[in-house]
Amino acid sequence: MEKKLPTVLAQIEKEWGIRGSVRLMFQDEARFGRISGSKRCWCPEPFRPVCPAIVCQEYTYAYGAVSVPSGQFDSLILPQTDTLCMQIFLDEISSRYPKDRIVMIVDGAGWHKSNSLAIPKNMKLLFLPSYSPNLNPVENIWEELREKGFDNKVFASMDSLENQLVYELKRLEDHPEITGPIVAWPWIINALLI
Repeated sequence: MEKKLPTVLAQIEKEWGIRGSVRLMFQDEARFGRISGSKRCWCPEPFRPVCPAIVCQEYTYAYGAVSVPSGQFDSLILPQTDTLCMQIFLDEISSRYPKDRIVMIVDGAGWHKSNSLAIPKNMKLLFLPSYSPNLNPVENIWEELREKGFDNKVFASMDSLENQLVYELKRLEDHPEITGPIVAWPWIINALLI
C-alpha cells in the first residue's frame, strides 16, 4: 500500500468522471463498552490510587474517518457494525463534503465489501491489504480517544458512556490540530505530494 498509493490515486483521478478536489480519507470503526480499562496513574505518597473496574456486555460503535492532509476527523456513533450502519456513515460523509471527490481507504471488513452497499457518487472505496491495521492512521485516533477519555473510568449506564463518547468525538472533530499530527504519516503525505 505504501508504494502503490501514489499510482492508485493517479489512476482514480483519471477514471473519475466528475470534477472537484480529491479528499483522501482513512476510515475505521471502534467498539466502546462498559468494560473499563485500568491504567497506571499517579497519586501522592503514602496513598495508593483506587481505579474502579466494571465488566458489562453492553457496546456501541464509533465510525470515524480522517482527512490526512487537514487532520479533519468526522465521526458517527451507531449501534453496530454492519452494512446498514456503514451505508449511513458513507452517506453522511458524502453529504458533509458534496463538492469533493472522496477516496475512502477502508479495511476488508465484510460490511465494507457488501454488494448491497451503495457507494455515493462522489466517493470511491480503496481497500487496505488484509490483516494490516498498522496501515490505518485512524487506529491511532482510537488509541488517543481511549487514553484521554476512557481509561480508569466506569460508566453507570450506556447513556453515560455514549455521552462521554460524544464529548470525546466532538473534541477531536473540533480540533484538527490534535488529530493532524496523529495521522500525518510520511508515506501518506508523500503519496499526496506526487
